[in-house]
Amino acid sequence: MILPFAFLICLYLYASHLRLLENPQDKLLPSLSSMLDAMERMAFERDRRTGDILLWKDTFSSLTRLFSGVSLSLFSALVLGLYMGLYRWVEASFSSFVVFLSMIPPLAILPILFVSLGVGEVAKVALIFIGTFPILARDIFLAVKKIPQQQITKALTLGASASAIMYRIVLPQILPSAINSIRLVLGSAWLFLIASEAIASTDGLGYRIFLVRRYLAMDIIIPYVLWITLLGFCFDFILKKVKKKLFPWYEVK
Repeated sequence: MILPFAFLICLYLYASHLRLLENPQDKLLPSLSSMLDAMERMAFERDRRTGDILLWKDTFSSLTRLFSGVSLSLFSALVLGLYMGLYRWVEASFSSFVVFLSMIPPLAILPILFVSLGVGEVAKVALIFIGTFPILARDIFLAVKKIPQQQITKALTLGASASAIMYRIVLPQILPSAINSIRLVLGSAWLFLIASEAIASTDGLGYRIFLVRRYLAMDIIIPYVLWITLLGFCFDFILKKVKKKLFPWYEVK
């Protein structure tokens, strides 16, 4: 497992060493020490202009937007996916609309969002929502459809209400699939977040990367990219462990 990572690190260090031998001022492939120095400034020293510790402020701002967009998307997808899977008239009314939404390139409508919703937080959260909601809703709808109809028939025979069937029988069975879907859309959510921050923002991980690129500050850009990757890996790992802990039956199904 470690070998591919070790190979990439060694390859980068070797390429960086060759470039710095030719030009000690080269900025394209900074040395490991220069990246560590840059991240020490970003993570532990306060900015002279704002007084903030930039790495943690950017991380907090980005994660707030990411969690807001994905949470809103998940809640809406759960509601719509459940109703589409259980009621044919809801499926007939919204299935084509969800497919239509999933075909819209979210980044293509980013200017429209900024014009209509402004350049504040709402537009950024809306972009994440639009980019992830159709996928989550469709996955949850398909998960509901996979539940054996006999379960619902037996529950109705025993006197279960519609809400009991939805929230006590169907919902617990589709939550593992919903977690898997979240794991899949998190990468896209990061993409939409960084794109929106790069265009119109005053803080955030994407904003910082596109701000320092004009100075060719690769000693900041590369660690920021690695930090975003680490955050994404940690979220995926946490979701995987939560699913295994709360739904052990799903792993052996």
